Amino acid sequence: MERVRIGIIGVGQIGKVHLNEYADMESVEVVAVCDVNEQEVRRVAEKFNIPNVYTDYHEMLQRDDIHAVDVCLHNNFHAQVTIDAFRAGKHVYCEKPIAGTFADGQAMVNAAREWDKKLHIQMFTLYQSETIAAKSLIEDGKLGKLYHARSTGFRRRGRPFVDGYGTKFFTRKEFASGGALYDMGVYHISQMLYLLGLPEVKRISGKVYQEMAMDSARQQESGFDVEELGLGFVRFENGITMDIIEAWSVHLGKFEGGSVLGSEGGIQLPSYIDGSMKSPFSYHTTISDMDFDSTLDMPAMRERRRRLLANEEAYSSSHHHWIAALNNQVPLLPTAELALKTSLISEGIYLSDHLEREVAADEVAAGSLLTIQQ
Repeated sequence: MERVRIGIIGVGQIGKVHLNEYADMESVEVVAVCDVNEQEVRRVAEKFNIPNVYTDYHEMLQRDDIHAVDVCLHNNFHAQVTIDAFRAGKHVYCEKPIAGTFADGQAMVNAAREWDKKLHIQMFTLYQSETIAAKSLIEDGKLGKLYHARSTGFRRRGRPFVDGYGTKFFTRKEFASGGALYDMGVYHISQMLYLLGLPEVKRISGKVYQEMAMDSARQQESGFDVEELGLGFVRFENGITMDIIEAWSVHLGKFEGGSVLGSEGGIQLPSYIDGSMKSPFSYHTTISDMDFDSTLDMPAMRERRRRLLANEEAYSSSHHHWIAALNNQVPLLPTAELALKTSLISEGIYLSDHLEREVAADEVAAGSLLTIQQ
C-alpha cells in the first residue's frame, strides 16, 4: 500500500480525533494542518510532528504533495472548503453531516463528479459489527422483502455544551444548521439507508422539540436554537417506510436499537447508552412454524471475515476504508450518497415541522438553500 499524504483542515475536537486515528496508521502521512486559530494549530502540529502549518486553507491546497484533505470544520463550512479542494485536485474526506443544507451537499457531490475526485463522509456506524452482520443477512435473502426500518438514537442528557460535553457551536443553527438530527441522527439514518439499499425518498413528515430544562447561563452563552429531539416518518418510492427518533436529551432510560423488518425475518440492532451496549444484535425468523430469536458471536464473525476475506481490514473503520479506497484496494462505499439522502430527510423533517404537514422530497430539495460561492 502506498503512503497517502493528507492535509487536515480544522484541528478542533473532531480534527484531533482524526489525527489520533491517522497516528496509528503506517500508510498515512499527515503533511500539513490548517486552522484559523494559529496558536492552537501550531500546538497540535508540534504534538503530532506535522511539519507544515497554515491559517489559510487556500494556501495549503496549493501544495502538490498532498493527495487528499480531511475537512474537520463545523457543518456549515464543509461545502465551500470541500469544493475548493476538488478544484485544487485533492480528494476529500469530510466529517458528518455532509453539509449544513441539502443544496450544499448536492453541490459537493456534483463537484466530486465534475473533478473526478473521491468524496468520503465519516459514518462510523457503517463499520460496526452489527451493520456488517445485518447487511450480510439482508444480501443473503434472510429477511426476504424489506418493508420497514426504524432509526433510533438515545442520549439521556447529552446536549453539547449545555450538558457539559463539546462546544457551543454544536447548538447554533448559524454553525451547525441542526441539533440531534444533524449531530447523531446522521449516523443512524444513514445506517438504515445503507441496509435498505439506498431507496429513493418520496415523502417526509416530522416534528422537532426543545423542551427540557438546561443550565440558564450555558443556554444563554450557547445561543441554543436547535432541536434536542427529532421525530420523523419517511415514505420511499419502493413502498418501504422508516420511522425516526433521535434524542440528545429525553426523560427515559433507553430506546431500543434500530431495526429492519422483512417478509421472512427481522433484525434488531443493539441499543447503546453513553457508548455502552445495553442490548445485543438479534435476528428473528420463523422456521418449521416455530418462532426463533437468535443472537450471534460478533467477535468470532469479525475474526473469521478477517481470515477469509481479502482486504477485510479496509472495513475496520472509516479512516481505514478511506485510505484503502485511495489506494484502489476497495471501492469506496457510497457514503456521500448516503449522507446526502440523510440530509434530505433531516431537512424534510424541519420543513414538515415548520409547515405542519407532510412534504415531498422534491419540495424539500427545491427549497434548500445554496450558501456556497459558485
